Amino acid sequence: MPTSPAAPSILQFPDHAELAVRMLRSADALHGLSQEEARAVVAHARLMRFRPGQVIVQEGDQVNASYMVLMLHGEATVESMVASRTDPVVISVLQPGQLIGEIALLDGGARVASCVASTAVIGAGLSRRALQRMQREEPEVAAKLMYVLGQRMAARLREAARQQRIYAQLVRAMQQEIDVLGQQLQQVMDGAAVRQGRPGSQPES
Repeated sequence: MPTSPAAPSILQFPDHAELAVRMLRSADALHGLSQEEARAVVAHARLMRFRPGQVIVQEGDQVNASYMVLMLHGEATVESMVASRTDPVVISVLQPGQLIGEIALLDGGARVASCVASTAVIGAGLSRRALQRMQREEPEVAAKLMYVLGQRMAARLREAARQQRIYAQLVRAMQQEIDVLGQQLQQVMDGAAVRQGRPGSQPES
């Protein structure tokens, strides 16, 4: 498991730690954190490395659903299984500065999608155990972290709802076009039947 005690503290790698602080406060991550709060969070993180093709998180996994990863270097794909398919569908591509698994960090629930390293990936991992320790030792920082994570997820839900409305509008528009095409096709077929003198058609004069 990538977040095992064997994973070194990111503080042992000052360059990675400083990068994690900057990226944690970026627009793609948790820009609501102050510099000091971001440093306090990163102090609880561990350095995580993944090989190309290695699964970072697995869809449906609840056993290893106790950490999130801030990507520092590399690229990864978010994938999900779709009904009636045997291969996963790529949902998005993640770049440095983006988070993986923040929902599971908060609730410990099963992973909602898989994330696979496309290249060698280096990340800062924060486990639920570290978050609980932060709640005891630095409750204000832990509360702020959970607050900005909640804001981030709320924004994602609003965006998902907006996209669903757009998809619904597109489906209705496509259905209207299909209905018009169906009517036109029926008219063409009726006209062909008349020209061929099928029963019920009027003979030409």
